[in-house]
Amino acid sequence: MESDVLLAQKGDKNAFTRLIEECQLTLYRVSKGILRDDTDCADAIQETILKSYHSITNLKQPKYFKTWLTRILINECNDILRKRKKTILLESVDDLGYSEENTEEFIDLKEALSKLEYKHRSVLILFYYEDFSIKEIAQILKVREGTVKSRLNRARNRLLSILNLYKDERGVENE
Repeated sequence: MESDVLLAQKGDKNAFTRLIEECQLTLYRVSKGILRDDTDCADAIQETILKSYHSITNLKQPKYFKTWLTRILINECNDILRKRKKTILLESVDDLGYSEENTEEFIDLKEALSKLEYKHRSVLILFYYEDFSIKEIAQILKVREGTVKSRLNRARNRLLSILNLYKDERGVENE
């Protein structure tokens, strides 16, 4: 990826296209985790691609291309939310590109994720679904690493509490 970044910074359009193709699923998943509507996701991704294409020469460290691109995307998503005053909801994990059987546990997980606050849901998505490190998430969200760690911890605890409530409601013993 780094070699393509260097080529793209020198004006190689094919290298830039390869970079975007490599990151397209991440762009969709992250935007879908923030925005509900596919049209909004497409708008955010399109703006992200345009902005990144025009400013790729400003990227100082090519190894952080994906982090840099994701930060631009999150800013675009937040701009769309501000402009349209939408409520942030995660429709479902299925919409993030995952295909799983519709077991009770999976349905509970999707429902529990949707009940988390945006700041907690977003760190879970970036950490577990997109495999970003704590440091990268901090850079993307423009917060301290300690903030990311505490949000992850709170998100995990809240998610566990919600899932335990679902088990209790069904009369299933907690493990």
